[in-house]
Amino acid sequence: MVEIEKKFRLTQEQERQLLEGATSMGVKKNTDIYFDTEDFVLTRQDHWLRERNGRFEVKKRLHELGWKQGGTSYDEIETEEGVRAFLELPVVGSLGIDLARAGYKPFAHIVTTRRSFERDGFHIDLDEADFGYTLAEIELMIENPSEQQAALDRINAFALRMGIIDSRTRGKVIEYLSRFSPLHYQALQDAGVINDV
Repeated sequence: MVEIEKKFRLTQEQERQLLEGATSMGVKKNTDIYFDTEDFVLTRQDHWLRERNGRFEVKKRLHELGWKQGGTSYDEIETEEGVRAFLELPVVGSLGIDLARAGYKPFAHIVTTRRSFERDGFHIDLDEADFGYTLAEIELMIENPSEQQAALDRINAFALRMGIIDSRTRGKVIEYLSRFSPLHYQALQDAGVINDV
């Protein structure tokens, strides 16, 4: 399955309208530690290695860097075997030790309170990060990467019906880097991962 998502900043009225009639899927706290090499070999390609709540996973970019149009498309690799295969990382010790040996180091630590909902076939996450940043993500899961644009069009149409005006919105990690790590942020701009908001 492929995740297509778009991020939005919401007013209180937009949030109220979006959640009207939605089914709550619960509240969760996620502790994410993001990793990369000193020369940002993963994030400059828009791939994201993180340890979420003690388990490593990779968000592997499927979209072209120029495609985004405010949306993203990732394959979520959530098994240790899959992470090792993607990183071409042989088994020597534990995954954490092998990552450190290969030069992967933490660059961001973010704790997020996430409220999740379902409405009209869309998954909605409302996130509040511990550094004072909030955003909404509207997502669809698709079987085939060729359906990316159609899924993004459906998300945009749904958001418009909810009174949400389309605007480019930084994800939590990009916002974190813009505030706390300007060199990393600039490297992602130079690589075409970020088109500044």
